[in-house]
Amino acid sequence: MQTTISIDDLQVWAHELRDFFRVTHVFYHTATLKREQIGAFTYSRDWARHYVEKNYLAIDPVLLGAMRRFHPMDWKTLDWSNLAARAFLRDAMEHGLGNQGWTVPIWGPQGEFAVFCLNHQCDDTEWAEFTGRNAKDILVVSHLMHEQALRIINRELTPPSTELSPREREALTHLSVGHSRAAVADILQISENTLRAYIDSARHKLGALNVTHAVALALAKGIITPQGALPKY
Repeated sequence: MQTTISIDDLQVWAHELRDFFRVTHVFYHTATLKREQIGAFTYSRDWARHYVEKNYLAIDPVLLGAMRRFHPMDWKTLDWSNLAARAFLRDAMEHGLGNQGWTVPIWGPQGEFAVFCLNHQCDDTEWAEFTGRNAKDILVVSHLMHEQALRIINRELTPPSTELSPREREALTHLSVGHSRAAVADILQISENTLRAYIDSARHKLGALNVTHAVALALAKGIITPQGALPKY
């Protein structure tokens, strides 16, 4: 399990966990660490912006339920009876979220609060089998992700490192020789969504405007070489 050094790395980790658990989305967020907000998620940024604009913090049964509990909770056990909650759930599903969820509330010794959530689209039977198999692992992973967030905060959110991770270098290297994203994902044996997270993280670290710019900068700085993508005989 990797050690994160920036919020970008935490975001990549969220995508890796989503693929590992084979769920629709993974989400982690805290807003009470030295007044800094740290979040990592796999759903669209459009939904994140929409959530804030609609002030869903005030009515989200998942968040409200987590703030009153200390143990993991299945979303089915929450109160979805009022019209606002049901409208929120419909809106979330229209933005690509699934109908099932599992949330771990995380409370720290200094009063910090965070949530780690898995979200998926499936029926109740499949979800019950999944949570039964994975509940312990989800609990462990949620606290590991929180520890990584604490590590980032304790470094006082220093500017992101410009050093690319091995996976980020591999992704840009294969793109530099003309491979499609689908081909690169296949070569690296990861999903295209996870590949996108690596590319976005590398682009941000390099200060690039787009993927082509990121590849050009990485080549110019000697971070990658096209030869690195050639098969070895």
